[in-house]
Amino acid sequence: MQQYRLFIGNEWQASASAQWFDSLDPFSGEPWARIPQGNAEDVDRAVKAAEAAMQGPWGQMSATQRGMLLHRLGALIEANLDTLTEAEARDNGKLRSEVRGQVSYMAKYFYYYGGLADKIQGAVIPIDKPKVFNYTRLEPIGVVGTITPWNSSLLLTAWKVAPALAAGNAIVAKPSEHTSVSLLELARLFVEAGFPPGVFNVVTGFGKEVGEPLVEHPGVACIAFTGGDEGGRRVSVAAAKHFKRVTLELGGKSPNIVFDDADLARAANGVITGIFSAGGQTCMAGSRLLLQESIHDEFVERLVAIASKAKLGDPSLPDVQVGPVATRPQFDKVVSYIDIARAEGAHCAFGGKVRSGPGYGAGQFVEPTIFTGVDNGMRIAQEEVFGPVLSVLKFKDEADAVRIGNDIRFGLAAGVWTRSLHRAMHMSERLKAGTVWINNYRSTSFTTPFGGFKDSGQGREGGVEAVKEFLETKSVWISTELDMPDPFIRKY
Repeated sequence: MQQYRLFIGNEWQASASAQWFDSLDPFSGEPWARIPQGNAEDVDRAVKAAEAAMQGPWGQMSATQRGMLLHRLGALIEANLDTLTEAEARDNGKLRSEVRGQVSYMAKYFYYYGGLADKIQGAVIPIDKPKVFNYTRLEPIGVVGTITPWNSSLLLTAWKVAPALAAGNAIVAKPSEHTSVSLLELARLFVEAGFPPGVFNVVTGFGKEVGEPLVEHPGVACIAFTGGDEGGRRVSVAAAKHFKRVTLELGGKSPNIVFDDADLARAANGVITGIFSAGGQTCMAGSRLLLQESIHDEFVERLVAIASKAKLGDPSLPDVQVGPVATRPQFDKVVSYIDIARAEGAHCAFGGKVRSGPGYGAGQFVEPTIFTGVDNGMRIAQEEVFGPVLSVLKFKDEADAVRIGNDIRFGLAAGVWTRSLHRAMHMSERLKAGTVWINNYRSTSFTTPFGGFKDSGQGREGGVEAVKEFLETKSVWISTELDMPDPFIRKY
């Protein structure tokens, strides 16, 4: 097995604990890499390296120079596509084809924010007072701690790191303990691209030993977190003690709403994409399907016909469409929710079984599963499963669809399938979600913001809005007055 080290100050360093843990291949169940088990001492070293970078060469670079380094990093990501793809796919069990697409697209985030780096600018403000010149400066917030989950470690890290670096900050990254290798492989490219020591650091380990010290470290100004809502809540509470800036991209239970006037064949493919691609292990999964009553039976038949042809197996094979659940605890959770759905009275229209035996490796496979007869009050409709499990609910009309769609504590995303432009606009206005897709699902871009309402988080990733999360605004007042004012009277 390959043995890795922490990446701090552009150097590979042993963890203070001198302990290791194994990264397991979700398909085979076998360990394939040894990861250093970091702790608070390692976090402190990484934060100090990041602070030194901001006070030294990184902080002294022009925005244009920073942007050029980000461009160079993007090119290196493309040049090392195979290495990064293999590392991430081996860690999280995703289809090689999907991971390859994600890594390739990840490079575009660094290109985009590299170009944006020297377009970050304040403003000259026409002040209401005479003989005063006022302008604003946008400055880096400081050291940014990033915490990312196991389902898309590289891409979700890029969502945070690219805008934060464009703004002039330095990074201490903590990947999921289940998927650390890909981020350590990415760290090599920062050295090759020419980033000064300490700009990007990676400390691997577990939440209590690394995640909590990172959130609570006084030298960290901002935490950018992606994960479950419970984890986000703990991060938010801990960060509030030190008034840290926090961005949270959390979970969802997103409604995918199909009206009777939709192109049903296209909508069915979109629903399958929304819930079964990536094995349902995405925060934006369209896990609640809302069907207008008149098309319910026909549409479910379409879904079953497509799902029944899905090929499960080794994610490295080009014809496999559904890979394993990424971790054993998550596999157990998904299976438990299938049992919960049955106990609640939902009808399993398709799937609902575990696949094991020859061709299924360690057996962490759950069939694409479709439940009908679901009431929105059921746990299977209200709680995030994070697996290939779809809950189907009926609705009568637009008002009913909006009511059911919004009757959830989450608000990350929603989908609407209709041929009516008026209905599409009306639904997009009334649904309480950070992203609303019309006649498509799971589309994202580096050019546009992504984030959630309600328990799905705060702040935005992507687009110009993402850079704003990592900047402080400073107001500068310059007096042009020559006369000495009365010091006892303030001028308003």
